[in-house]
Amino acid sequence: MKILVTGADGFIGSHVVETLVKSGHDVRAFVLYNSFNSWGWLDESDISIRESIDVFAGDIRDPHGVDKAVENQEVVLNLAALIAIPYSYHSPDTYIDTNIKGTLNVLQAARRHGVKRVVQTSTSEVYGTAQYIPIDEVHPLHPQSPYAATKVGADQLALSFHASFDLPVGILRPFNTYGPRQSARAVIPTIISQLANKSKVKLGSLSPTRDFSFVQDTANGFLAAAQSDAIVGKTINLGSGFEISIKETAETIAKLMNTKLELVDDEQRIRPENSEVERLHASIEKAKILLGWQPELKGLAGFETGLEKTIEWFSNPKNLSRYKADRYNL
Repeated sequence: MKILVTGADGFIGSHVVETLVKSGHDVRAFVLYNSFNSWGWLDESDISIRESIDVFAGDIRDPHGVDKAVENQEVVLNLAALIAIPYSYHSPDTYIDTNIKGTLNVLQAARRHGVKRVVQTSTSEVYGTAQYIPIDEVHPLHPQSPYAATKVGADQLALSFHASFDLPVGILRPFNTYGPRQSARAVIPTIISQLANKSKVKLGSLSPTRDFSFVQDTANGFLAAAQSDAIVGKTINLGSGFEISIKETAETIAKLMNTKLELVDDEQRIRPENSEVERLHASIEKAKILLGWQPELKGLAGFETGLEKTIEWFSNPKNLSRYKADRYNL
């Protein structure tokens, strides 16, 4: 199929592009325009991937560019978004423009061009702290940050286009994805990069739990959604079905890196009290039933395998040098 991936230059987006190409699809990769002609993380892909994709540089906030990108595409996977929670406290306007208005641009273009399937990317943050576990797709939505609120808005906008215009759109809701190439604003790269630089590990709250999913499992979920009408009109979680605290995550990483762990409380990394999501643990039964998808890396053993792959990537000095481990990344 001809598949457009927005946010293709990002962490998850670049892995999704690689997975689609390896599966034989014709991929148009929408990357954020910049004067350096950088394709983001796609610049690190194998040359066989880079030579196989149609790169479209633009801005998801520009309806005209989005319309051009969607033209002649059968499927659209919308991963373009601002995702850093702390930065959403600082600059919420940009999240409205990118996450909500950007999604609107994709939906309008998909409707105009008769796209067969649109997959809107959500986030587990829309649930807020778990009111029960595992969190299934009918769990109440309780966004606790401006970022999460914009993702709720984008999700509901997408579903409204399905209800109002019969646009074939569905929601894929990944929980906490990690792996090679992840931004330093996320907790696992933060821990690994600080340990790799032999420094104390500065973190915020240690007690919250997360359902961490290895990035290849997440990318495989997008592949399954791109290929299936079962996503249409539905919201589907992607997760590992396993939860672990931030403190235990740091301890596990230190054990795998065979290094001493010294944790330091860092006030600037702590979310406002009522904004912290204390617990996330995904139900993935719907993905198994509708998409035939389940994670390859499961439970603690699977988590450790994924961490080993991630640590290996970060242990390459070329990769580690990209990260400012001594600074807090919003």
